[in-house]
Amino acid sequence: MLRGEYDRSGFIRGLVSMLLVGAFCGILVASGNPGNMGICGACFLRDSSGALNLFSEPAGLRYLRPEILGVVFGAMAWMLARGKWEARSGSHAATRFFFGVWMGISSLVFLGCPFRMIQRIAGGDLSAWAAVPGFVIGVGFGLWLEKRGYNVGKTEVSPAPVGLLGPLLLLGAGILWSMGLLSGPGLGEDGAPAHADWKISLGLALVGGALLSATRFCAVTAARQVFQKDRRMLWATLAMMIGYAAVVFSTGKGSFSFEGQPAAHGEILWSALALALVGLCGCLAGGCPVRQLVMTGEGNGDAAMAVMGILFGGALSHGLGLASSGAGTTAAGRTAIVIGLIIAAGYGIWRSSGSSK
Repeated sequence: MLRGEYDRSGFIRGLVSMLLVGAFCGILVASGNPGNMGICGACFLRDSSGALNLFSEPAGLRYLRPEILGVVFGAMAWMLARGKWEARSGSHAATRFFFGVWMGISSLVFLGCPFRMIQRIAGGDLSAWAAVPGFVIGVGFGLWLEKRGYNVGKTEVSPAPVGLLGPLLLLGAGILWSMGLLSGPGLGEDGAPAHADWKISLGLALVGGALLSATRFCAVTAARQVFQKDRRMLWATLAMMIGYAAVVFSTGKGSFSFEGQPAAHGEILWSALALALVGLCGCLAGGCPVRQLVMTGEGNGDAAMAVMGILFGGALSHGLGLASSGAGTTAAGRTAIVIGLIIAAGYGIWRSSGSSK
């Protein structure tokens, strides 16, 4: 709806779809999810890695998020309903996994993936604006690399099990969680981090996943359009912000301030650098964290590798003390951002100056 040849009615449908996605995120926050965190690819995969016992502390972040399953299977349902679901692979899976790890780490230094950055801004978190120029610059550098020859590779039609492996692994984890067999609280148990009722989370995420697949929304693509003539994804971002803000401010969950925002810190420089790394890695890996979840549901086996990388990166962030908190960043987290920027830029320059096949 938002990409390809211009279609006015399709563009309007895309805006309405993203307005609904934003509203759904707001409803999830109003229903119990953490503040300005209706859906966050990196944060929710981190929580899910805790449920898989990939890290032990803090125990309050170990919870398999139903929204992850909802986005993946909502996207799958949309493609199946249209007869367009197909397994695809061959797009540098190792690269996607590696930079998925760095997206997970850098998102948790900022405290949110780009999808959550949009929600933080729409919810009145003024400190989140610091990440915007960093994100745009990171994506802009990735776009420059692409013009020099970099690409993440082309996927090809693959056997169905290749495209189903990622969703089925996530489904298996969901089943184990519902049976109370994973680490941390299971279905209906107390002790989980802030969350909406699982039925609300799963239901809204299923519809949201279908809408995100239909629009092909990606925060990295939206940032690309700052440098391009096409602005449709930027308008879609604004529509999402309006939908989100309308819900959270009407329910008393939004407020304009620099300080005291939920799961946020005010370190402007490191917020900008962290999202610059997310933006660059998103270009190198072919999409932002939420887009990788959607593509996983659509049958992209390489995107499933990126999702596994983000999940693993979230676990590393807590195991190695890289993740930030409301008190600010950590020395280890700041060091990781610098190292990640050097590695990502170096890899992109190397690949863009050599063979792009």
